[in-house]
Amino acid sequence: MAAVNGHASSTEPKPLNDLFTGLPTTIFTVMTNLAIKHKTINLGQGFPDEEGPDNMKRLVGSATLEHHNQYPPMFGVPELRQAVARHSKTYSGVDVQWASETLITVGATEAIAAAFLGILNKGDEVIMFDPMYDCYGSMAMRAGGLVKAVKLNVEDWSVDRQQLQQTFTPKTKLIVVNTPHNPTGKVFSKQDLQFIADLCIQHNVYALLDEVYEHLVFKGSQHVSLRSLEGMRERSIRIGSAGKTFSFTSWKIGWVTGPPPLINAIAKAHQFLVFTVPSNLQRAVAYGLDNESSFFTTLGHSLEQKRMYLASRLQKIGFHILPAQGSYFLMADFRSLLSEGSTEDDMAFCNRLTISAGVTVLPVSAFYVSANPPKYLVRFCFCKTDDKLASACDLLEKYFAS
Repeated sequence: MAAVNGHASSTEPKPLNDLFTGLPTTIFTVMTNLAIKHKTINLGQGFPDEEGPDNMKRLVGSATLEHHNQYPPMFGVPELRQAVARHSKTYSGVDVQWASETLITVGATEAIAAAFLGILNKGDEVIMFDPMYDCYGSMAMRAGGLVKAVKLNVEDWSVDRQQLQQTFTPKTKLIVVNTPHNPTGKVFSKQDLQFIADLCIQHNVYALLDEVYEHLVFKGSQHVSLRSLEGMRERSIRIGSAGKTFSFTSWKIGWVTGPPPLINAIAKAHQFLVFTVPSNLQRAVAYGLDNESSFFTTLGHSLEQKRMYLASRLQKIGFHILPAQGSYFLMADFRSLLSEGSTEDDMAFCNRLTISAGVTVLPVSAFYVSANPPKYLVRFCFCKTDDKLASACDLLEKYFAS
C-alpha cells in the first residue's frame, strides 16, 4: 500500500475484462507464429493465395479519387446495399428490400459481433454446432448469452437431431447455422435445415446464418439458405462476406440481410462498434457482385479440384479424410500415423509437423467449446497455389517415410 497525498493507495492493477483476458491466444496466431519461426508451408490459416478480379482492385483506386472520402452512410452506400439485395434474390431466392433490410459491416466477424450485441440479453441461450468458428462463443458470451453447443457427429458431420431437439428450451433466443461450415466443410442439407426451421418456429427462436462460404460448394451439393424456407424469413439474418466471395480477405467488407426489426437492432450495435465502412471498398464490392459473377460462381469447382488433389496425396501418406461438400478446409484423422501406444494429441501432432516436417496445419480441438473434443483431427486449408500444395505433400511424404 503506497501513500498518495496522505491517503493509502493500492499499487495492485485493477482487473481487466474477465472474459477476454481469460481467453487463450487464438490457435491461428499460435500456429502462424510457429510457422513463421520455422519457415514452414502454412496450410493452417484460411486465406487464399490467388486473389479476386483486378477490375475490383482498380475500382478501389478510382473510387477513392472520384468520390468524397468522408463518412459514408452508417448502413452502407446505396450501390452496395442494392447489389447485396440483387445478389440475395439471384443466388438464394430471398427477396430483400435494400433500403430497410441490408446493413454493410466491417467483415463478417463484425456482423456476427453486432448481431449478438443487438439481439441477445443476459441469460439468453444460443445454440451453436460444435466444432465452430472461434469467435462465436466468446462474442455471444460477451453479449450476455449462454452458449449451448450441439456436437456434429465426427464420422460424417451429421446433425444429432435428438440432441438438437433437446437443446431447445424456453430460454433459447438464437441458433447459429454456418453453412458451408467452418472448419468441417459440411454443407447442411435441405432436410437438416427444414428440421432446424421447424424447431425455430415451434420455439419462437431467431436464426443467425453465417453463409460466407455460400459460393464454395462442390459438385453434387447445393447451398440452401435457411431464410429461404417457409416461416424463416422474418426470424433469420444472413451474413455474407466479400473476403470469401472474392478472395479479398484484407478488405473486411461484410453484409447482413434480414427483417427490419432485427437489422435495426444490429445497426444500433454497429454504430457504436465501427459506425461505418470504407466507401471506396464498398463501391468496388458493389461492382463485383453485379459484374464479376464468373469469379465467384466458379470458385466451388476450382477449390474442389484442389481438395481432390490434396485428399489423394494425404490418403497415400496414411491420413483418413473426412467428408466435406464445400468451403476450403479439409479435416483429416491422423491416428494411423502414430506409433503403437502413442498418446500424442492434435496440438502436439501439429507442433511436430511444423517443427520436423515443415508443414503447418491446425488442431481441430481448438474449434470446440464443449468438453471432450476429439483430439485426433487436424484441419488443412487448401485454397493455396497448386505448387504450394504439392510441396507440402512432398514434405509430408518424406517425413512419414523416414
